[in-house]
Amino acid sequence: MIYRELGNTGLRVSEIGLGGEWLARHTTEEVKAVIDRCEEYGMNILDCFMSGPKVRSDIGAAIRGKRDKWIIQGHIGSAHRDGQYVRTREMDEVRAAFDDLLTRLETDYIDIGMIHFVDRHDDWERVLAGGVMDYARELKAKGVIGHIGLSTHNPDIARLAAEGGDVEVILFSMNPAYDMLPATEVIEDYFADEYDASLGGIAKERTELYRICEARGVGITVMKAYGGGRLFDAARSPFGAALTPEQCIHYCLTTPSVGSVLVGCEEVWHVDVAMKYETATDEEKDYATVLANAPRHAYMGQCTYCGHCKPCPVDIDIAMVNKYYDLATVQKEIPASVRDHYEGLAVHADACIGCQACEERCPFAVKIAERMKLAAELFR
Repeated sequence: MIYRELGNTGLRVSEIGLGGEWLARHTTEEVKAVIDRCEEYGMNILDCFMSGPKVRSDIGAAIRGKRDKWIIQGHIGSAHRDGQYVRTREMDEVRAAFDDLLTRLETDYIDIGMIHFVDRHDDWERVLAGGVMDYARELKAKGVIGHIGLSTHNPDIARLAAEGGDVEVILFSMNPAYDMLPATEVIEDYFADEYDASLGGIAKERTELYRICEARGVGITVMKAYGGGRLFDAARSPFGAALTPEQCIHYCLTTPSVGSVLVGCEEVWHVDVAMKYETATDEEKDYATVLANAPRHAYMGQCTYCGHCKPCPVDIDIAMVNKYYDLATVQKEIPASVRDHYEGLAVHADACIGCQACEERCPFAVKIAERMKLAAELFR
């Protein structure tokens, strides 16, 4: 494993780290197996944005007695309300959720306190004026967090954070497809038809962000490096060409200021796949040739299963419905295993009431209500 300096934090992080979101769907034993395998390879950074009590406790149990081996990104503003994940700026809820994180991870400190999921300018202003940033400063002054971070999909918000002076680490969605999209506060604009012909390189807003972070010593940790796995399939890739995990990881690691690519690992073999990067040849890492020869450069608004659409008023697990729908539609017939997994969900797509509240929270402009109808019809 290669280790990198994370901006000016003084932290040395493994260039491949663990994004914990998929662990929420697994048993205590399975979570421990994934984390143990990460440790065997020398991974030392993990991100826990999930608010669910079970997954937090499972991670805490898995690193018990080995806390000092891990650099933890723990999120400020990710809470569990009425049995569901919710992003919050209500300070009583923010404080309680962060205290819960410390308790369940069995630790008295978090290395990077990550202000959770800020994509809009009005939300950024609320973070600054509504108490969240003050709370992060308070935690840092007390030594409860070592550094202040912020997670976002919007390069404009990331730039404001990098220039503001408080934020030392940015958790940012990055891959060859997303980097071609221009910045906008209205995330739906990322997918407007008029951009299709013009996308052919990194958007200037993103190039500027990476330069600012490098100049100011703001570290970047990467989420969504695989684009939800869609970049591995030529038929679903926005480029019309398939990339490999090694190429996606290498793309991110060749970007200025990136310290670590946090890979979502649901099973032990996912860790093994990501770690092939460390022994890959230059030819195996070469993404530029693939992109140069790709037939198209337009990104379509499709689900990456990130879960930011929650909470759902009828408690649909939207990310998993979308995942099973996508898995089903790439086959001529619905695989029995996919149907079984879908039927095993507590709430199915036909429960959708069409309120579209989830669409307002989706960073990638997925037409979720429409997809719920399609999924309900497909699996009926």
